[in-house]
Amino acid sequence: MSSHTPLLQETIEPDELPVPSGRINSSNNAPRAPVVLTPTTQAQAQAAPGDLEAGLSGILKQSSHPLSLLFLYFFRIAAITVYVLCGFFTENFVLSTVIVVVLLAMDFWNCRNVSGRTLVGLRYWNQVDDDGESYWVFESRDPSRPANAIDSRMFWTALYVFPVLWFLLLVVSILKFNISFLPIVALALVFNITNVIGFTYADRDAKERWAHAVGGDGWNIGLGGLGGQIMGSMVKQSVGRVFGR
Repeated sequence: MSSHTPLLQETIEPDELPVPSGRINSSNNAPRAPVVLTPTTQAQAQAAPGDLEAGLSGILKQSSHPLSLLFLYFFRIAAITVYVLCGFFTENFVLSTVIVVVLLAMDFWNCRNVSGRTLVGLRYWNQVDDDGESYWVFESRDPSRPANAIDSRMFWTALYVFPVLWFLLLVVSILKFNISFLPIVALALVFNITNVIGFTYADRDAKERWAHAVGGDGWNIGLGGLGGQIMGSMVKQSVGRVFGR
């Protein structure tokens, strides 16, 4: 047997692969819906679903005193609504005036004695001593019991926004020469501005008393006699400059 004889006389052909039939990747060829990117802020991205609950029901659910908050806005909105729309329902000027004045008086009393005390822990009144001297008296809640953030924000919003609305109504009355309604608007401004001044001073007085307590007690405990008095006086002076006293 020759060494040059090949071991296999036939050529080995490759196996034929089956040709696939039908539609290949038919599901992938379906048209896809376009992707729309919506810009969001960082606060919205980090907010929980419960924090995005909006509307009146959401505010009342987060409030610690929903009834007090509801009546605060009810009296104020009702007074402006009756003043603006009274001419469409009745021509009785006396009846409209009485209703608006009653609503304004109820709002003034409620805001000073109920809403301010429950929502932000502040109260004020004017007192006359035996000598006939008039002075303001302010009360505030213990700083260790802070007010609800929703209650505080909604209270101060109502306190400052509604006087601006009444001032705009005053300008409209003057431009339309509607002199008969000027006393009502003036009374509304007096009631609203009185509450603004009273609660602003009450809030400032509460912060100053807190600063006095921190400056008088905390620094004395931590630094001792002379050092505590120096740091306490510095805190009191700085807070006094901030709040204008």
